[in-house]
Amino acid sequence: MTAHSRRSFLKYASAAAAYSAVVAHTYSASATPLGLPLGLQLYSVRELLPKDYDGTLMQLGKIGYQEVEAAGFYNHDANQVNAAMKNAGLHCVSAHYAWDTLHPQLDQIIEFGNKIGLSYIICAFPGFKNPAAVKDKSYAGRARAFTLEDWRWNADQFNMIGEKVHASGMHFGYHNHTMEFAEENGVVPYDELLKLTDPTKVTMELDCGWVTVGGKNPIDYLKKYPNRFSMLHVKDFKELPIAGSSEMKPPAASVLGQGKIDYTPIFAAANKSAIKHIFVEQEQYDMDPMTELKENAEYMRKFS
Repeated sequence: MTAHSRRSFLKYASAAAAYSAVVAHTYSASATPLGLPLGLQLYSVRELLPKDYDGTLMQLGKIGYQEVEAAGFYNHDANQVNAAMKNAGLHCVSAHYAWDTLHPQLDQIIEFGNKIGLSYIICAFPGFKNPAAVKDKSYAGRARAFTLEDWRWNADQFNMIGEKVHASGMHFGYHNHTMEFAEENGVVPYDELLKLTDPTKVTMELDCGWVTVGGKNPIDYLKKYPNRFSMLHVKDFKELPIAGSSEMKPPAASVLGQGKIDYTPIFAAANKSAIKHIFVEQEQYDMDPMTELKENAEYMRKFS
């Protein structure tokens, strides 16, 4: 190695070491209970993003969030999304789509997802085997209309979509609400989805809050199916349980740590599972959203 080459090597090695130290510090400052980057489901700021997409993402980055999961892109093209995420220091790893959008637009969604570097495409609301049979088209009406036949049909559809998404270099998954836990003839639809979907094609995103409101325990699922879940949603509520509660009539949302869900044992179970990403989600606020989202971030960091 020449003297010039040695000086150049030392210069770049020193710069790389300094960069690594900054990254390590930032990661440590925003780590979660699972030792993963701090994530946020962007449905939490659905009222802010349409008004100031770039600025809202910048605020989230400053609070300490590192990863985000999209719930819409508000008419931004891939280049605009990439630029906004980069400027905010965020990585968009996942995106939610309802079946009614996912199914007819799957090719475009896959193409868009690859352009913005998604790792996951998630179905956040399933479809019906016979949509014409559903008379009440409202969200609540549709959520109440699912039958076991519909859930089994969805499992088949998810396997087919998952194969196509996987072939494109991404993963496909399903995000639960509360309707998946309403038993029909002694069968829990969510259990049926877990049984009938192929783990190599369909992963699961476990929303701990909605599982709890649905009358089940997320710990039980994490222990029974430790390799089926790759992502975790973390939310809290002021009062639990409330008879008749669901995502259509949810209990009042709370900042993490100020509600009724004890996340310490949930995180302990998740640590023994295959969780790769964890997202805070808060859908209602008592104060300024950014103030409460900062409190959520601070709560998560206390566990790291």
